[in-house]
Amino acid sequence: MSRNLSRLLRPRSIVVIGGGAWCAQIVRQSRAMNFAGRIDVIHPRSEVIEGVQSISSFSSLAHVPDAVFVGVNRIASIEIIRQLSEMGAGGAVCFASGFSEAAAEDGRGTDLQAALVEAAGNMTVLGPNCYGFINALDGALLWPDQHGCTRVESGVAILTQSSNIAINLSMQLGGLPIAYVVACGNMAQTTQAQIACELLDDPRVTAIGLHIEGFGDLADWHALASKAYEKGVPLIALKVGRSDQAQQAAISHTASLAGSDAGAAALLARLGIGRVASLPVFLETLKLLHMVGRLDAPTVSSISCSGGEASLAADSAVGSGISLPPLTESQRADLSAALGPMVALSNPLDYHTYIWRDVKKMTAAWLAMAAPHIGLTMIIVDYPHTDATDWVCATEAALAVRAQSDRPVAVVATLPELMPLDVAAQLAAGGVVPMRGLSEAIAAATVAATMRKPEELPVLLPGPDREAALVPEAEAKAALGAFGVPVPKGVAVELRDGLKAAAASLQGPLVLKVTGLAHKSESGGVRLGLGSEDVAKAADDMPDGGYLVEEMVQGAVAELLVGVLRDPAHGFVLTLGAGGVLTELWQDTVSLLIPVHAQAVEEALRSLRIWPMIEGYRGKPGADLDAIIAAVMAVQEYVIASAASVSEVEINPLMCTPDAAVAVDALLRKA
Repeated sequence: MSRNLSRLLRPRSIVVIGGGAWCAQIVRQSRAMNFAGRIDVIHPRSEVIEGVQSISSFSSLAHVPDAVFVGVNRIASIEIIRQLSEMGAGGAVCFASGFSEAAAEDGRGTDLQAALVEAAGNMTVLGPNCYGFINALDGALLWPDQHGCTRVESGVAILTQSSNIAINLSMQLGGLPIAYVVACGNMAQTTQAQIACELLDDPRVTAIGLHIEGFGDLADWHALASKAYEKGVPLIALKVGRSDQAQQAAISHTASLAGSDAGAAALLARLGIGRVASLPVFLETLKLLHMVGRLDAPTVSSISCSGGEASLAADSAVGSGISLPPLTESQRADLSAALGPMVALSNPLDYHTYIWRDVKKMTAAWLAMAAPHIGLTMIIVDYPHTDATDWVCATEAALAVRAQSDRPVAVVATLPELMPLDVAAQLAAGGVVPMRGLSEAIAAATVAATMRKPEELPVLLPGPDREAALVPEAEAKAALGAFGVPVPKGVAVELRDGLKAAAASLQGPLVLKVTGLAHKSESGGVRLGLGSEDVAKAADDMPDGGYLVEEMVQGAVAELLVGVLRDPAHGFVLTLGAGGVLTELWQDTVSLLIPVHAQAVEEALRSLRIWPMIEGYRGKPGADLDAIIAAVMAVQEYVIASAASVSEVEINPLMCTPDAAVAVDALLRKA
């Protein structure tokens, strides 16, 4: 597959098949991109299209093409794809729609897509239902519509599942050099991750941006992330869409709190792929990564000549994952020498305008902010679109700071329209990142500074779908206990007549539960703090059902939720969070993908709002952290061993005392 992908995306010859409008657009744009290879057109009427004499059939082709655009209806596309595969073509773009994406309206769609894949054999096919690709490095494209790409020597690759979004991204005017645009369509045969993996072999690609609707084969994504990290090419993603996976298991807190997006976020974090939330941030992050790569520290210096802009920068960084650290003594000394006594020194810095137009002093002041411990120095400059002559000094000073510091430097316009195209080009030529939008710049810096190495362990695959049933709580606790999860001593009884004997065999205070209820507290199915003589009477005021009598865990300093949900798109999602009555109230959770190391569990716990209660605060004792981690790891061991049947595990709460962590309530659903 890799050889064919290379031939398709970096072709020396292209063939266009289909209607005159599609053919003409591709031929015209190939010439505009100065494609040096051969172009042939197959058209039933043998017309001259954009100066190219078309031929009526494959039999008249004098060569085997590298890349073919198939722009005919879906039925005819299948046979043409078969002929191309048999003749040894490099690959094809299937433009037609009406395949699996239309299955709800046309039941034949899925079968037709399967037939297309079968016809392609070992030949690569992009799509169906996609526009194809643009290779702006070599001027090669199979793209039947407008685009905004121009020839570049190096740049970023953008892969989307939406052709329309691909067009829009290609039209950007923010100074981002785009090397490849690939619309992946239905991905019937060749996946987004496989395409990105192939593009990593082109050394001219500096970063890859992925607009993702769904992941598909998780093994492909793990291979992509590992290869990208080895080659030093950062990956970022704009992940959209939510599955209904969270709704199918809404009986639990884990399902309602975690949901599909938590699985997607956990998968991207595990793969070391930076996640962004909007198309503008997507473009600005790619630009930053293209020009300076990953930032070596999650720290920013902000420089502006306005207190208002300084405040905006500080506010934009709150909760972002990056900080604006206080000035060092060395920075203060250098700034004082450059700015004099009239300027209050801080980060963010409002340097006023006393030194405006003095490029030497502006450079000296800004250079002090571009210290070695600062990941990115942001110089806020808003160029007016009326007359920006008086702002030339800022451009020159920014370029000088970059040259003299050899540190990442960005000139940031608070609004995108306040960064002129010619100024952006001048800044970029000097290694200064021209960034459009202050909040976008902060978000981009956050991603570039917090990207991590992908986990070496592949995720535990979700396996086939299964119908899951609720397991009685006593059985659930026995199953988890067999893997080392601490559970209270208890006795399950079917009838009320057995409650007195069960209570007598246990040490009080006791807990009485009605089994078979997912949310016992809300339905009156649990009573706490009972003496052995009170258990049978307490059952009179509770719903009918089986019963579970347990010894009550006392002395808890924190209550946690520990849940695992089988997510068919992302694997098994482990959710940790505040438990008990705080679960819905705080919604304080973090999600990881199984398998995880104990260190990752500890880091996740430390990120929770409830962490001070676990650690101990205001003189109160903390919980036994080792016991908590051991309980979580034991849950993981159970899930790994039961992956073929389990759909959900939830412990809520895990009662955390200074010397233990006990699962007092457990829910288990499995096939």
